[in-house]
Amino acid sequence: MNVKKPKIAVIGLKGLPAFGGAATVGENIINQLKDKYDFVVYSTSSHTNLKTGYYNGFKQIVFKKLPFKRLNTLYYYVISTFHAIIFSKYDLIHLHHRDAAFITIILKIKYPVIITTHGSFSIREKWKKFEWFFKINERWFVKKANIVTCVSKEEQRNYKKIGLNTIYIPNGINAFSKIDDYKNIIDKKPYLFFGAGRIIPSKGLHILLKALHLLKYNGLLVIAGDLEQIEEYKNEIFSLSKSLNIIFKGLIKDKKELLTIIYNSTLFIFPSLLEAMSMMLLEAASVKTPIICSDIKENKDIFNEDEVLFFKTNNEIDLSQKIDYALNNIDEMKLRAEKALKKLQREYNWENISKDYSNLYNSLIKND
Repeated sequence: MNVKKPKIAVIGLKGLPAFGGAATVGENIINQLKDKYDFVVYSTSSHTNLKTGYYNGFKQIVFKKLPFKRLNTLYYYVISTFHAIIFSKYDLIHLHHRDAAFITIILKIKYPVIITTHGSFSIREKWKKFEWFFKINERWFVKKANIVTCVSKEEQRNYKKIGLNTIYIPNGINAFSKIDDYKNIIDKKPYLFFGAGRIIPSKGLHILLKALHLLKYNGLLVIAGDLEQIEEYKNEIFSLSKSLNIIFKGLIKDKKELLTIIYNSTLFIFPSLLEAMSMMLLEAASVKTPIICSDIKENKDIFNEDEVLFFKTNNEIDLSQKIDYALNNIDEMKLRAEKALKKLQREYNWENISKDYSNLYNSLIKND
């Protein structure tokens, strides 16, 4: 006899398959738990090429995107909410992002709600003028959820300061059984690697380029990510790139291609000024690539100085010195990478992390 699985709607990932950030987190949770729960993922055509239908063991409902880019996310949240309330029946709603918290009070008319935050208390550059909206979400609407989970310890600390107890559940990685199978798809030359989903000022690429100029670095740098987010910043990056040997790969959606490029790099450099818990950082460590990263709290909550090499955040002079040190002490950097991988396998494994989400799901479904 087939036992009916609890039905869970997921709002906030915007589209699968994922190519970065929160969508990668949500996708991994779903892949680990889809045998136990019937997942329905609400998406928008701006973030997936798929149509409404069943894929890889879950259903995806895809709404047509608006032609107005800035309004598309708001529209997506609103239409997903009303579809869930009026046309559907679920046992639970799982929201991703503090930005989605304003729909909680409507969803709770019918469902228990869990929110997973991915960077509360920080505003990306292009959204600064809407800072008031995000503050209302994190200081009032987030509290309306039945359960709030945070992917970073810093988020959890900040929520505690405003009187909200949250549950810390970190992001994770999948086990890669044959790391050495990754083949170099760039060329045979050694290269440094920088990667992000969206290349915006808070990702710190300009700091890296300035550091390479200070070093008079004449080696190869490979950059992956979408540079079309902010026109002024794109122009700044192209200006700083002059006289440097750089390959711009653009946004890489294929996970194996991305991991192959990271694996074959000499160093993964992560100069970010602002993060929650970076999936890119975890993925670099998962293929045993030596890492230089900024010393923001979110990075130091994951790794220590035995596992990565930190530099002073937003300081191109210190970064240039750390790159020089790393290139001249590559065996030491490889030992750090070994330790970072072991920590991931021990503490940041999706198979184990997903059990924490399953326990929360079950507690809400039973109470409901």
